[in-house]
Amino acid sequence: MSLSNLRWGEIVAALGGLVLGASIFIQKTYEARPENAQAQIEGLRGTVSVWQVHPIMRWVLLAAAIAPIVLLWIIIRNHELSWPRGELTAVIGLTAVTLVFYFGVIDRPGSPPGQIELDWSWYTLAGGALAMAVGGAVRASESERKRKPPGVL
Repeated sequence: MSLSNLRWGEIVAALGGLVLGASIFIQKTYEARPENAQAQIEGLRGTVSVWQVHPIMRWVLLAAAIAPIVLLWIIIRNHELSWPRGELTAVIGLTAVTLVFYFGVIDRPGSPPGQIELDWSWYTLAGGALAMAVGGAVRASESERKRKPPGVL
């Protein structure tokens, strides 16, 4: 068990995971415009969090936020993997970025959708997920894949 195996890619990914996990609970993710009396998000007015609005995505994002912590554990304990370290964290981070982007830009919760604004916590969600993807990709690019002879699957 050695902390000297850690590089900046894993640390960035872990910090991104912590930011992503914390941002799920922050109240300022979506805001129904107060000047429009009809604007509401899932029956709520004002600002709401991801935890209040997305019953399934909140669990998916929480699971994604755990991935870089698992990567830290794998690297500190020097476990052997059959794939490059950080690769799965990068894929999970990109999936989280896609989900956050989709539910923030393309299919915003609430009605009417044009009266729902993104608040600062949405940007921390996106930033945390992006940091996970970048940190995992940097770590995966640093590890060398074992080459196989031709004709071997």
